[in-house]
Amino acid sequence: MDNNLTRKVSLTDASYIAMSKGLAAGATNLALALALAAGAAWPGLEAVLAAGTLGFVSYGASLVLFVLGLRHLGNARTGAYFSIAPFVGAALAIGLLGEDLSWQLGLAVLLMAIGVALHLTEKHEHEHQHEAIEHAHEHDPDDLHHDHVHEPRVPAGTRHAHRHRHERIRHRHAHFPDMHHRHEH
Repeated sequence: MDNNLTRKVSLTDASYIAMSKGLAAGATNLALALALAAGAAWPGLEAVLAAGTLGFVSYGASLVLFVLGLRHLGNARTGAYFSIAPFVGAALAIGLLGEDLSWQLGLAVLLMAIGVALHLTEKHEHEHQHEAIEHAHEHDPDDLHHDHVHEPRVPAGTRHAHRHRHERIRHRHAHFPDMHHRHEH
């Protein structure tokens, strides 16, 4: 449910979405900790900084990348690609902590690799129609769906964000079910 709701706002600033979700989650967790651990000592500054850094990298940065994935790849592909994270963690545990590689983990890695390979090799191209839409998000003036006039002129290859209108268009090209390709098949 969270992924589907986040996809609907994924054209907005990904770092703002991550910050908002992080502040809400952090405030909730802090309130629960204060309520449930009455009388517990506050951790030292080093522990707070370490936890904050870990949260920034493992939640904040990964959430920004996840939102960008939702925007450009769609729900299914983003979910599939991000679902390899536990395998990265397992590989680190094997390499850094000396954990054993079980046959179950090996089989899971093989199946996950096959699933990701199927996503990466899929070619999806057909004639389709984009309905007119007006919204704001970051884009390059050379992007296929961003052929609007920029005043002042924006140099090619420059990513920028502003409110703009996509006119109704019918065309054919390879695409993913991203935020610009929510059409019926």
